[in-house]
Amino acid sequence: MSTGPGILAPVTALGAATLRLLGEMGAMFLFLADGLRLIFASPKQIPKILNQVFVIGSKSLFVILLIGVFTGMVLGLQGYYTLVKFGSEGLLGAAVALSLIRELGPVLTAIMVTGRAGSSMAAEIGVMRITDQIDALDVMDINPMAYLVAPRIAASLISFPLLTAVFDVVGILGGYVTGVTLLGINEGVYFYRIQSSVEMADITGGFMKSLLFAVIVATVSCYQGYFTHMRRDGVGPEGVSNSTTSAVVLSCVFVLVADYALTSFLL
Repeated sequence: MSTGPGILAPVTALGAATLRLLGEMGAMFLFLADGLRLIFASPKQIPKILNQVFVIGSKSLFVILLIGVFTGMVLGLQGYYTLVKFGSEGLLGAAVALSLIRELGPVLTAIMVTGRAGSSMAAEIGVMRITDQIDALDVMDINPMAYLVAPRIAASLISFPLLTAVFDVVGILGGYVTGVTLLGINEGVYFYRIQSSVEMADITGGFMKSLLFAVIVATVSCYQGYFTHMRRDGVGPEGVSNSTTSAVVLSCVFVLVADYALTSFLL
């Protein structure tokens, strides 16, 4: 019995999509490798990196402070009413601190910076691509990867761990406001549980995650903007819009997938 082309169509489509995905992943990895190599290409990179640290890190600080304090307050509130059922409300400090340091701090920081700075990276580079500014850099014998991509990757590697540390500290203080100030947990017990429960391995694991997320967000965002002109779903301003959307969505998905993978490795 012969097999009609209609029956094989879903399998063919799935295979084509898989090959495209593998090709994109490979191209993105080579893009990252080139960007990392060019970070150390010249001392002239330092001013560009510092400027991007300001754009990615300093300009994201307010949203990190805001999200961090309310995340800590919610953790304190939910954790208290969960722990009080078991008579263990004294462990609230440990629960808040470990939740933030191990998971929520790195992940929420990465997602917030993706929405604020990652989208900006993709849109800015995408606009430069469709207006031929990147081609102009080539004509002037300026490497676009060294000028546009490498400083953003380096700045992300610097900014993400610092923002994660700020998020963790502010979140713990938010949990303190809820648990101690509003719900009446003993202040000494709150901080003692944090001190006795949090180990250096927890802090190291959180910073490892933030470095990995920095690489993911910077690479995906710059890659989507840099190759805006090669998109199939739109050209010109529409292509920039789609590139920005793809950068944010893919970065968030990859961050969550990488979080699970690295958590499985660290535990």
